[in-house]
Order: sequence, then C-alpha cells, then structure tokens
Amino acid sequence: MVGGGYAGVMAANRLTQLDDVTVTLINPRPQFVQRLRLHQLVGGSHAAVEDYQDVLAERIELVVDTAICIDAAERRVQLADGKTVGYDYLIYAVGSGSADLSVPGAAEFAYPIATFEAAEQLRQAIAAAPASAPVTVVGAGSTGIETAAELAEQGGHTVALVCGEKLGPYLHPRARRSVAKRLTKLGVTLIEGDDAKVTAVAGDAVQLRGGRRLPSAVTIWTTGFGVPALAADSGLSTDDLGRLLTDETLTSVDDGRIVAAGDSAAPSDLPFRMCCQSARPLGAHAADTVLSRIAGKDPEDVNVGLFGQCISLGRRAATAQLASKDDIAIGVYLGGRVAAKIKESASRLMVKELAREAAKPGSFSWGFKDDNRRRVLQAKRSRPLENPGRVA
Repeated sequence: MVGGGYAGVMAANRLTQLDDVTVTLINPRPQFVQRLRLHQLVGGSHAAVEDYQDVLAERIELVVDTAICIDAAERRVQLADGKTVGYDYLIYAVGSGSADLSVPGAAEFAYPIATFEAAEQLRQAIAAAPASAPVTVVGAGSTGIETAAELAEQGGHTVALVCGEKLGPYLHPRARRSVAKRLTKLGVTLIEGDDAKVTAVAGDAVQLRGGRRLPSAVTIWTTGFGVPALAADSGLSTDDLGRLLTDETLTSVDDGRIVAAGDSAAPSDLPFRMCCQSARPLGAHAADTVLSRIAGKDPEDVNVGLFGQCISLGRRAATAQLASKDDIAIGVYLGGRVAAKIKESASRLMVKELAREAAKPGSFSWGFKDDNRRRVLQAKRSRPLENPGRVA
C-alpha cells in the first residue's frame, strides 16, 4: 500500500478481512493528515492531523518513508532511504497536491496549501505578517473559499479572493450567490470576471490581467491539483495529469497486480472528482478488487456516485451544495449554521469511518451510485482513440 490518506487507510483497513494477508502501508508522514481541515490549520482552529493508531488497524505495518519507484516486474517498491518493500498486490493511493506554479513569480512568492507541509509553512507566514497586512487568495474553488473565509473571520488581515471568471465554479448559481454574500459579510473582497486572472506574483503584490496590481503581503495559491509522478516515473501508464490509468475495477492497465484508489486513479481515463468524498469508497473498492483476485473471483466494476460539496465559510457558517448522483450541482443547498454543523459532522464522520473499518473490516458501505457513468463510458468507447498508448 503506497499512500496513507483517506483512500489508502480505508483500503488498508479493509484488506485485514483476511487473517492470512499481511498489509504494509508506506507513507511519508507519521501522522494521518485530515486534508479537508488544512484551511483550519492555516487559521489556527485545528491541527489537521490524527494519530495513525486511531484510524489504522493494529496489524497493519506502517513504514514512514517516501516511495520513489515501483518495480512492477519484481513486485517491489523502492524507498527514499534505499530499502525496498516487496508485494503480491500493490494499492496505489498517493493522493494529490498542488499543481505546478507556472505563473511567473508564483513558485517563489506564493504559498500552496494542498499538503500538510505547505499548509504549515503558510500558517507560519500568516503569523509572521503584520496584523493588517493584505492577504490574497488565488483560486475560488472550495479550498480557496474556505481559506479566505477562515482568515477573514479572524479579523485583522484584509483578504482578497481572486476568483477567475466566477466564484465557486462547481456551485449552482443560487448557492454561489449565498457564498458571495457570506464572504462579503466577512470582509472578503471578491475579484471576478475576465480580468480576474493572475499573470505574475511578486513578494508584495499580484499582477492581474488588464494591468491591475493588487497589494499582497501573503499570496495563497489554491488553483488546480497535481499528483505525484511516482506512477509515470515507474513506467506505468498515466493520464495527462499523472494519475494511474486503470480499468473500471481500478486495476492498472499495465499490471493486474497494481490497483489504484483516490485522487491518483484515472479509471477508464474518466477520473472521479478529486475529493475525500470519493476517496473512501474508491479505497474500499480497490481493496475489494484485491480481495476478489486473491479469492480467484472476477472483481466488480466501480460504481461511486457523489452527493455534492460542503464548503465551510468560517467557523459559524457553511454551504452544503447538493448534486445529482453524476456530480452535477442542483438548485438545492443549505446554508448558515445548519450547514456549518453538517460540515463539521461530516469531517468528524470521515475519521470515524476509518476507525470503524479498522475495528470491523468490511463494514464500510457507500449508498450513492452513478448509473450515468456507464452510459458516458459506452459513448466514449464508441469514439476512436486519437492517441492510444502509454503517456509518459
């Protein structure tokens, strides 16, 4: 098992259904990171970590190291410290991080937030900045919105949110208006439209398309996701972003002994939305695929539907956007304190689900199914491939 996030821990725990299976989890950190709370780490309202002993089954061996290469032919994973770990089956759940900061100056002066280390560095930068220093958040997806709201609610800093063309692209217009109203009430300046695109970042400002220069003592970069290059570097087939290409059972298209889960999986080159909501059922399905193969059975195709998105707006409000099972936002949402309670309950529930699976492997179930995915796949497969083959 490579990767100890929501998908990896769920898969590892689920594999312990078989008494004669030895499970090893390779992860670069000694603690489980609650990624959906990283904005709270930045704001100082949560540590965003849990001890692995609270979420991982006792018989799982935790190896704290970084995997640098998968030798599929020899069925071994090479670690950064020079050691190797052998496997019969490998579940690839390395998760995701920030996209490459390709905008001039962004890599030098902007702070990403997609990993624990990045969020901790950002927290220190915010703490070191003068209380009234301007803060700019670039990107208005859920992470950008949550980070801007968290910092604005604290008071002191003036917070600007550079949204691109529109705030919360996933959201239904009704929910989007509600989120905008709450952010404005917190004092966040929303910058939207054709010119709301950052073209350069400096130590004290960001440059927008159209020539506007926005003062910024701390610039936070939340646009896009990237994935570790481990699969591609190991010679496995990946999509353009670097996610491991699999079939609908989550099995690598190159090797029947490698199964993927979570943000780093691209089943049928039609990946699910990168989020902890999909990570747990994908982790469970990856484990079920391995267990089926061990038992000599054909694994089932994945069928995971999502129900929307819950975005915190500080500690006292949130927006719970509902969606169809094929992950399209609908005109129904909950807001205010009720949604805040839902968001907090969901955050706690995800950790409890992992602990429950550790205590009773096989207990996790996911009731949301997406029957539309099969139709989309059929339509996709009916079209000829333009560039079939391996993506390096």
